[in-house]
Amino acid sequence: MIPRLRTHVQALLGERHPLSSPDRLRQAEAYLCETFSRLGLTVSTHAFDAFGDSYRNVVASLPGTQPETAPLIIAAHYDTVPDSPGADDNASGLAVMLEVARSLQAIPLLRPVELIGFCLEEENLLGSLAYASQLRERGQDIYGAVVLECVGFASSEEGSQRRPPGTPIPVPSIGDFLAIVGNVASADLTAAVERQANQQVPELKTISLVVPGKGELLPDTRRSDHAAFWHYGYPAVMLTDTANFRNPHYHQPTDTIEGLNFMFMEQVARAVTAAALDLAGRPSE
Repeated sequence: MIPRLRTHVQALLGERHPLSSPDRLRQAEAYLCETFSRLGLTVSTHAFDAFGDSYRNVVASLPGTQPETAPLIIAAHYDTVPDSPGADDNASGLAVMLEVARSLQAIPLLRPVELIGFCLEEENLLGSLAYASQLRERGQDIYGAVVLECVGFASSEEGSQRRPPGTPIPVPSIGDFLAIVGNVASADLTAAVERQANQQVPELKTISLVVPGKGELLPDTRRSDHAAFWHYGYPAVMLTDTANFRNPHYHQPTDTIEGLNFMFMEQVARAVTAAALDLAGRPSE
């Protein structure tokens, strides 16, 4: 899996911003569409307007044997801030999502699964807010959303991890764990993801945090597309390496492939696959 993760990151690497690098943003969109299609998934796009133009979230669907049930969503954003090639933020999350799709595509599932590449996360979550808003307007439910946000940086060095301000739980000083962040409405989803990670990928260290409300008291817990789902009352969880609290290259020109830990990413991919299998269910169960 690690060579494929590396291939995905190399294909996606580069500034992907709607104003400063729109062509590269569209190339990332095309790569997601093409890769999902090659895996045999049904691919569509969800269009929304911003900055006087139209942008698209990429949606790949895996059917369930019980299609009337609410789908499970696995997502990652594909845009970057200006002047950053976005290896950790967020080619790492996209690469993991694509490998989860590969692992799931041949397995019958009870519940439908949607894998979504969100656009314009870095622009106040515009893509995911548009998507979640449409779900709510149509009265569509989801089983939950698992959002991958910066999952490629890990370090075994003492002092490599900083504690986000106000975090009400102990945080290790070594940045070699995956953080799993949910809110109270997503507590069951958060626990399920952590349980499967711990059982199926015991070498992957995890720390979970459940925040009240929609995370308003801890703004650092709202910094990805899961917050769009929280906003509209849907359960969602963020998986993250904690971004700038660990990675010195966050939002910098130095956020390159050399900074990624592909063994860590492979463990995250296996953990998310295990969680998806548990949450979506198998027909034999």
